[in-house]
Amino acid sequence: MVLAARVLIADANPVVRAGLTALLNEAPDIEVAATASDGREALQLTRLHAPDVILLDVRMPGVDGISALPHLVQLAPVLMLTYSQEVEVVRETLLLGAGGYLIHGEFTPEQLVGAVHDVRAGRAHLSPTAASAVLKALRASSHPQRSVAQSMEHHRLNRLEFGLSSREEEVMDLIASGMSNQQIAATCFISEKTVKNHINRIFAKLRSATRSEAIARWLGTARPGVAGHG
Repeated sequence: MVLAARVLIADANPVVRAGLTALLNEAPDIEVAATASDGREALQLTRLHAPDVILLDVRMPGVDGISALPHLVQLAPVLMLTYSQEVEVVRETLLLGAGGYLIHGEFTPEQLVGAVHDVRAGRAHLSPTAASAVLKALRASSHPQRSVAQSMEHHRLNRLEFGLSSREEEVMDLIASGMSNQQIAATCFISEKTVKNHINRIFAKLRSATRSEAIARWLGTARPGVAGHG
């Protein structure tokens, strides 16, 4: 029998703490072990209760989430759970060791439960906006000298080369960010069936048979001579 995942919730807002506690305690395989109002309390309670996963907000009075994060990840896997959508915040928390990043309003109760189990098992879990932020950060680090105008020109040349529509380009960017079909559907407000139709057309235009192959072509990292099958 698999033991329930014991969770510690660290958030400055008592309403958020109470809501998350009630939601997670409804799950048969999750137990909220403790709640904290700032990073210092989170560290103390983590040492006391030894949770399996920590849900951590970014902005808290006193010791904030980012300051506490390097210490907390030494004790348990951390899932950021916050309203903060800034690219640099997402990037910094992941570099500091967070195992996932969820933004309030972008997940269902079932997806939150799934994220807790993913992070506990060492699988990264990002909500759509956080995944897009990671993609932006990766592109910026891969092309540190590329200006906004150059980035726009790169996309224009991609459209000319591959013949993607603006919607297909949007979907391809989301694929490159690592999103699933379900996440793309939610982000674009379209059905999963429509997403699959877009992807089929995109793969045909990019002459790619797999997601990784399409991403390599789209980002310009495909090796010469490595062609997809139409």
